[in-house]
Amino acid sequence: MRFSSFSAALVSSVIGFGGTLALVLAAANALGATQAQTASWVTAICFVIAIETLILCYYYKQPIVTAWSAASLALTAATTGFDMNQAVGAFIITGIMLVMTGVFKPFSKLIAQIPAGISAGMLAGVMLPFVLSGARAVNLDPALVLTLTALFFIVRVWSPPFAIISVLSVGFAWAFLTGKTSEPFALAFSSVEFIAPKFSIFAFLSLAVPLYLVTMASQNLPGLAVLRASGYTPPVGGPIALTGFFRF
Repeated sequence: MRFSSFSAALVSSVIGFGGTLALVLAAANALGATQAQTASWVTAICFVIAIETLILCYYYKQPIVTAWSAASLALTAATTGFDMNQAVGAFIITGIMLVMTGVFKPFSKLIAQIPAGISAGMLAGVMLPFVLSGARAVNLDPALVLTLTALFFIVRVWSPPFAIISVLSVGFAWAFLTGKTSEPFALAFSSVEFIAPKFSIFAFLSLAVPLYLVTMASQNLPGLAVLRASGYTPPVGGPIALTGFFRF
């Protein structure tokens, strides 16, 4: 355990959490979630990610870190016609499909055959509305948005991992110092709220199946490929089955 281990973990956590938390909030808003349900969602995700990572790293002795799927969150935020109960039902079905993929090798091999161009196109189509929304935000506060954009590209030249951290730090400081926050900032413990799932064929075809395909094609398989490129030999079935189990 060296200092670089802690610094790398801190950078990864901040980037992984801060970079996609906005997608969680957007997905919750699209589903009509209450403030308590949104807080419960974030809390549950954080604990699940921690448990999954601890189990996988300890059991396989490899740096297998799980995370929420940015593409899946963006897909959920872009869909319409679903409420929170239907979404929970779709999430459960997606988790079951992930477990089946991890347990039965033919499923994972079949997903691995999806061309990279198709998975990249799916991800691009899902993320495009959020990219355009970021550009349109210039009209709301040109000084803030343009300054943070310039800061991102300047710091990225020097150190890509610290680019997002720099933008988050300066953005938060700017917002608090200039009074742009909408409500007083206060720390409070969040609670976990039970949400009864609701299953339907429409939610299965329009939400569960796309979530499964996007998660596998743009998150799980590329993540395993990155580990292999770094000299590790991660198993395919175990991590996918574990993440699917905790998702439902």
